[in-house]
Amino acid sequence: MQLQRIHHVAVIASDYERSKTFYVDVLGLKVVGEHYRAERRSHKLDLALPDGGQLELFTFPDAPPRPSRPEAIGLRHLAFAVADVGEALAELAGRGVVVEEVRVDEYTGKRFGFFFDPDDLPLELYEA
Repeated sequence: MQLQRIHHVAVIASDYERSKTFYVDVLGLKVVGEHYRAERRSHKLDLALPDGGQLELFTFPDAPPRPSRPEAIGLRHLAFAVADVGEALAELAGRGVVVEEVRVDEYTGKRFGFFFDPDDLPLELYEA
């Protein structure tokens, strides 16, 4: 077996419309498909990532919160490559998104920084 690429990443949101607005209008991801599964009372939104992968945005009734601080076992964050981390974080901050300061990766020397989705999920921008 040889893995080829990431096909999709799934995110569970607490508020479908708020998260849809964030991922579509703020981050600019394109909608591939949108469904409401009545039997599960669950929304599913498929979003295209620039590299051909997808982000699946779900809601489920009464989904429990997932700890992200302190660092918890499991998937830590989702990272996106950008040309200029400082510029991208400033743009997000200007749109009301919570961002952290730009940092430098001690091993690669590349700049990176974190921002947070409406459910406080950490997302990273990494300079390509």
